[in-house]
Amino acid sequence: MSNNYGGNAPLSYNKYLRVQDLIKLQDCLSDPAHHDELLFITVHQAYELWFKQILHELDAAINLLGEDRLAAATRAIKRVVEIEKLLVNQIHILESMTPISFLQFRDELNPASGFQSMQFREIEFSSGLKNDQILEEFRQDTFAYQRLKERQARPSLADAFYASLQRRGLNAPAISKSDSTDTQRQYGQRTQAVLEILTHFEERYEEFQLSEALMEHDEYFALWRSHHIKMVERMVGAKRGTGGSEGIGYLKTTLDKKFFPELWEARTYLDRNHGSAGCPFASHH
Repeated sequence: MSNNYGGNAPLSYNKYLRVQDLIKLQDCLSDPAHHDELLFITVHQAYELWFKQILHELDAAINLLGEDRLAAATRAIKRVVEIEKLLVNQIHILESMTPISFLQFRDELNPASGFQSMQFREIEFSSGLKNDQILEEFRQDTFAYQRLKERQARPSLADAFYASLQRRGLNAPAISKSDSTDTQRQYGQRTQAVLEILTHFEERYEEFQLSEALMEHDEYFALWRSHHIKMVERMVGAKRGTGGSEGIGYLKTTLDKKFFPELWEARTYLDRNHGSAGCPFASHH
C-alpha cells in the first residue's frame, strides 16, 4: 500500500519531513551565487516556518479561551514565547556576515522587503495589533491580502482574553472604535480588570498566569523588533529598505507597538500599601 510520500517504500525520516523538497527551496539570485546568500535565505525561511507554528498556537489559544480553558491557552502562549526567544537569538546568526558581504547580493532582493512578510503581519493581527494601512499594502498580493483580511475580521487574542475575563466576572468590555470617549473608558475598565488580577493573583491564579504569558509574548515580540533593528543598522546603516521603505527609520517607529497595552499600563497604578491605586480612566459613568 503506497503512502502519501510516493511509492511503496516504507516511511522514512527523509520522506516524512520531505527533506528532498526542503533542501531544494533555497535558490540564490546572485550569479555566481554569493556564499552568504544561502545563509540569508535559510534564516528567513526558518523564520517563516516558526511564524507558521506561532500562528498555529495563537489560533489554538483563541479557541481555548472561547471554551474558557485558560490553563490550556496559557500553555499555548508559553510555547509561543519559547519560539520567540529562539527567534531573537536567530537574528544574530545574520551578523556573522560582514556588511560588505551582504551588499554583494542585497541589490538582487529589490523590490522585495521583509515588510512584505505575510505571516509576520498575521501574527500582529492575530495578537491584537490590526492595521488597515498595513492590510492595504498587501492588496496586490491576492493570497496574502485574503489571509490578512480574514485575520482582520476574526477576534484577536486580545479580544478573546478580555472576553474570557468578562465571562469570569471582571469588567473588561470590548473596545468601541466609533466613540473616542467610550474607547478611553472601556480601555480604562480593561486596565482596572488587569489591576484586579494583579492584586488578587492567588484568587485569580488562572487569569494571572494567562496575563503574564500574554505579557511575555508582547515583550519577546518587541525584543525581536529591537534586535532586528540593530542587526539591520549594523549591516546597512541608514540606507533605504530594499522595498523602498525608510529602512531603519521606519523600523524604529515600530518599537513602541504593543499587543496588550492594558497589561503594561496597569503596573502604573499599583500601590504597595493598598494593592491598587485604581485606573483614573475606568469610570463606569
